[in-house]
Amino acid sequence: MALAFDEFGRPFIILREQEKKARIRGLDAHKANIAAGKAVARILRTSLGPKGMDKMLQSPDGDVTITNDGATILEQMDVDNQIAKLMVELSRSQDYEIGDGTTGVVVMAGALLEQAEKLLERGIHPIRVAEGYEMASRIAFDHLERISQKFEFTADNIEPLVRTCMTTMSSKIVNRCKRALAEIAVKAVLAVADLERKDVNLDLIKVEGKVGGKLEDTELIYGIVVDKDMSHPQMPKRIEDAKIAILTCPFEPPKPKTKHKVDIDTVEKFQTLREQEQKYFDEMVQKCKDAGATLVICQWGFDDEANHLLMHRNLPAVRWVGGVELELIAIATGGRIVPRFQELSPEKLGKAGLVREKSFGTTKDKMLYIEKCANSRAVTIFIRGGNKMMIEETKRSLHDALCVARNLIRNNSIVYGGGSAEISCSIAVETAADRHPGVEQYAIRSFADALDAVPLALAENSGLPPIDTLTAVKAQHVKESNPHCGIDCNDVGTNDMKEQNVFETLIGKQQQILLATQVVKMILKIDDVISPSEY
Repeated sequence: MALAFDEFGRPFIILREQEKKARIRGLDAHKANIAAGKAVARILRTSLGPKGMDKMLQSPDGDVTITNDGATILEQMDVDNQIAKLMVELSRSQDYEIGDGTTGVVVMAGALLEQAEKLLERGIHPIRVAEGYEMASRIAFDHLERISQKFEFTADNIEPLVRTCMTTMSSKIVNRCKRALAEIAVKAVLAVADLERKDVNLDLIKVEGKVGGKLEDTELIYGIVVDKDMSHPQMPKRIEDAKIAILTCPFEPPKPKTKHKVDIDTVEKFQTLREQEQKYFDEMVQKCKDAGATLVICQWGFDDEANHLLMHRNLPAVRWVGGVELELIAIATGGRIVPRFQELSPEKLGKAGLVREKSFGTTKDKMLYIEKCANSRAVTIFIRGGNKMMIEETKRSLHDALCVARNLIRNNSIVYGGGSAEISCSIAVETAADRHPGVEQYAIRSFADALDAVPLALAENSGLPPIDTLTAVKAQHVKESNPHCGIDCNDVGTNDMKEQNVFETLIGKQQQILLATQVVKMILKIDDVISPSEY
């Protein structure tokens, strides 16, 4: 510990309880931080690619999650080390920004740290390593731009989008249905996309799941599915040309807002009060009928008496519908949400061609389908599956596919997958290293070696000999000047990813390299770790 001395040469301590604090400095601090980052990357490495393994995570309260989505694995892991938390943040930011490539970005950061450790041991200063990495990341970024291709698609020709989504799906548990699910994802995104502005609002796509049925039964509904049923079992199960009143106010007589008590001491007074309430509610129902509503969807509940009256007055109703769902219903049907009952008017009603209640299997579960809406800018993907875990994992896989389709609509440049982009960047960075005099040259070369970590992991996870496979593909790249050669994970018989139709979005790949480099630079600049005292 560093001590300070006064003018008489007596030592005094600057930090409070200094002797109780743990402290690592210099090369030891770098090594400890790098070891933590590598440990996280090692966990995710086996989940990379179409033959990647899944992880089973159990929460403290016994909930089990089975997934191979990098961001989800790291979110669910209870990480204590601060550097490991940085890796979790790295994966999360890739998920927020791009939605896909969450595993690859951590594997790449781990490989960069591993290479940096070798350089530090050779006595190269961490700042020089960080600067070299920054130069190399810019070279790789520009090279990706050069090897990318524009992918033209239209609302009628969606094949390019479907193929890119299939690449994303192939590493997931749902890969046996990847074609069908990729088509659903692309159609859903195109339904809510504004192609002129190149903008997509994924909030308009609702992903709902129900246990039972096969994964193949997953469907896209141009409308909204609500996990509710009609409030009374005798209400009609199918309404055509529905006019929907969407209420966020209570659908019942108002409660008095005063602190006074009402003393009722005779049966007559009670009867009068009851009649008054019934009359008030009767008027509410009549107001809905006068506005032309044939279905009421309410955010709040109403009592059994009110429910009975609604059934008698032939006004179907749904109660306890969530706020987010109400908003989607309003967008889909072109209706307005009514916060105060007095404001209900015919122009605020939503319109839907068909509202139907559907039951599933032998259970009592029912769901409400609102279809053929006035505005088809809100859609629902309805997932079926054998168990809850399967449905949750399918939701995560579809989230990745939806994000990829959205990114392609925003920027339709693609690079080829299967590690081909990384191998091509590695060769470009290696070649560029010779042009840089100084110590940074070592760091740039190490960056090129780190880029090989992704194709190596892909080959390893697919059961291929990693080093032999990588060297063969690299030689093919240089010999044929073909940046599309990657690792043949699915044993198709060709290394050309263009023939295999394995695509990834350009912005996703560029973001991976930039984010991984930023985090590694941050970790390399830490040379002193002071931990609080442990009681």
